[in-house]
Amino acid sequence: MNFRLPFRAAKGCWMVNHSQHCSHGSIGLFVPPSPPVDPEKVKELQRFITLSKRLLVMTGAGISTESGIPDYRSEKVGLYARTDRRPIQHVDFVRSARIRQRYWARNFVGWPLFSSHQPNPAHWALSNWERLGKLHWLVTQNVDALHTKAGSQRLTELHGCMHRVLCLHCGERTPRGVLQERFEVLNPTWGAEAHGLAPDGDVFLTEEQVYSGYRFILTAREKKLPIAILNIGPTRSDNLACLKLDSRCGELLPLIDPH
Repeated sequence: MNFRLPFRAAKGCWMVNHSQHCSHGSIGLFVPPSPPVDPEKVKELQRFITLSKRLLVMTGAGISTESGIPDYRSEKVGLYARTDRRPIQHVDFVRSARIRQRYWARNFVGWPLFSSHQPNPAHWALSNWERLGKLHWLVTQNVDALHTKAGSQRLTELHGCMHRVLCLHCGERTPRGVLQERFEVLNPTWGAEAHGLAPDGDVFLTEEQVYSGYRFILTAREKKLPIAILNIGPTRSDNLACLKLDSRCGELLPLIDPH
């Protein structure tokens, strides 16, 4: 993304709210290749879901790639593989006004497209599972609000949400769209060209935050709870799961009867 300084931020030091728990583009562009859905694997997942009494589902960036939002780590199609882009880290954001200026300049340009993305069939399926009483709780590492847009309510947003921001000076919470309007008023002649989006709109995820999702898997393993993983490609949790499926979430989850 190209931008020109100065860029004036609204009064206060704003950052994405990480404390509150709460399709555009080509689908195939950001989704790794995967084999056709295996009917036998569908049966296995169906049995897993049917036998689950208090189903906990945890989602990561991969579920949103079918909505046109790229992830960072997917082989060949993730941003780490295709670009040299890296998220701005928390310690850098807090210590440097210039880095905050850089972050908000990029975020300001990317927000209209990022906020316009819509849920895909996987988000809608999980929302339906909740409505029917099968899904006990949903934990997401994503900050794109697509689960909320799909109607999920029994939801923890592990890293906060791009649609809410928090002032580090006074603690005021503001809808991101409202902050966008303030930026437009403060920068009436400022312009830039966006080149692609990040899964978190350049929101930082520190190593501790990224690792925190893995701890759910480790805890489930310690408690001898069954684990199923749906992900295209390997994960570091594969050896802990009783079931692993390499398919698109949006293709597979709608095939499952949540009753």
